[in-house]
Amino acid sequence: MNAVQVPEREGSYRWYYADAVCEDITAVCIFMVGSLFSTRYARGGSPRAHAAVNFAVYRGGERLAWVLSEYPALQFTDSSLRIGGSTLTYLDARRLELVVDERTAIFGRRLQARFELQALCAPLAPVTLVEGLSHRWHPIAPRAVAKVSVPSLGVELEGAHAYHDGNDGDVPLGTDLRGWEWERSHDREQTVVTYRPWDSAEGIRVVAGAASRAERVPADAAVRSTTGWGLEVTPAVELLESSPFYARHQAHDGRRHTLGEVADFTRFRSPWIRWMARLRTRMERAA
Repeated sequence: MNAVQVPEREGSYRWYYADAVCEDITAVCIFMVGSLFSTRYARGGSPRAHAAVNFAVYRGGERLAWVLSEYPALQFTDSSLRIGGSTLTYLDARRLELVVDERTAIFGRRLQARFELQALCAPLAPVTLVEGLSHRWHPIAPRAVAKVSVPSLGVELEGAHAYHDGNDGDVPLGTDLRGWEWERSHDREQTVVTYRPWDSAEGIRVVAGAASRAERVPADAAVRSTTGWGLEVTPAVELLESSPFYARHQAHDGRRHTLGEVADFTRFRSPWIRWMARLRTRMERAA
């Protein structure tokens, strides 16, 4: 499916993202090297000394659990990445396994989860989000099926719609790319993923079904609503997470499920907002 790559250059970053949805349960898992949420990494250093795992589970739009654990070290091979007690493993050309063994932020309740994903289409090539800037997006498995188990929450999903991608860049987010809006929508026939960078007149759209394609599209001028923190989002969504610089949201109408994120990295560079981000992160010792 993919080869694990770990950046070395100070200021660079890479993350691997996966989500799954089934009925009223939504699960999101992100393995980060050069953690984009790290206030410590924002001050500099090696990305490998600022690795993190984010895992969240929601039922009916309400958060059941939140993990954001940062570690000062990691281990990796060509096909696997270990951060703390959690692992990401590419089993073969179509299958990914994520095992989460962490403590919730901020109270430290133990949480274990397993996320098994199988791609339903071939990966697309990495694409530069904005020509001339450093951020790259890799739609590894834009349409997939998953099994998710979180025993302590009574969550057992079979045949969940799933999605998997990778993102990386060479300089800290917010220095050459102010922010973006991203969303993916599953229906019975296909998955549509749209990335709308703020520093470009164009976005990128991926359509994945029986065949897959990526294309540049004009910037979306649709009407937006705003969160309580003033971030613009698609109207009529459920906010799963909301902060001054970041929002995660979803919408579903019985036929289609949409999950999206909005990020303002210029705001994140504010010392006050970085201080707030620390409150939702656990700093752990190397496993």
